[in-house]
Amino acid sequence: MKATRLAIPDVMLFQPKVFGDDRGFFFESFNQKQFEVILGRKVVFVQDNHSYSTNSILRGLHYQIQQTQAKLVRVVQGEVFDVAVDIRKSSPTFGQWVGEILSANNQKQLWIPEGFAHGFLVLSDTAEFLYKATDYYAPIHERCIAWNDETIGIQWPVQSVPIVSEKDRQGQSLITADCFA
Repeated sequence: MKATRLAIPDVMLFQPKVFGDDRGFFFESFNQKQFEVILGRKVVFVQDNHSYSTNSILRGLHYQIQQTQAKLVRVVQGEVFDVAVDIRKSSPTFGQWVGEILSANNQKQLWIPEGFAHGFLVLSDTAEFLYKATDYYAPIHERCIAWNDETIGIQWPVQSVPIVSEKDRQGQSLITADCFA
């Protein structure tokens, strides 16, 4: 498995070694031992999530202020633009974002550690998105930063206004959001 640190070094892109021929392909999508060696720390995933969305759906920017979740995300059908925003006030990259195209074709995975808000935009007709989380979903601790917050300035690859949920339309600005120390 190839691992690449992104512009925010705590966020990593993983690309598995794919074995393919005219019958199809095979790859190891996760290996606990390799993953922990690459990260340099122990990680325990407690919940797997699977979402299905259609074109132009934008989900995020979500995080939990307590019961913080680190996530390992990937796409098994379709294509998304996936984003992580550093919301750790003590970090030199506070308020900065990184984005990657994840797809069933490129089989890339993104590691988003605790202390980051996360969101994605569906670029294909449909997409199925999987993520492993290090803590359980806790709605009482869930927060949302506005996907279009000008302070952050994410360059979403949109052709038109994305479709967002009512909850996501109510997202806070980074300036007023609950962030990490």
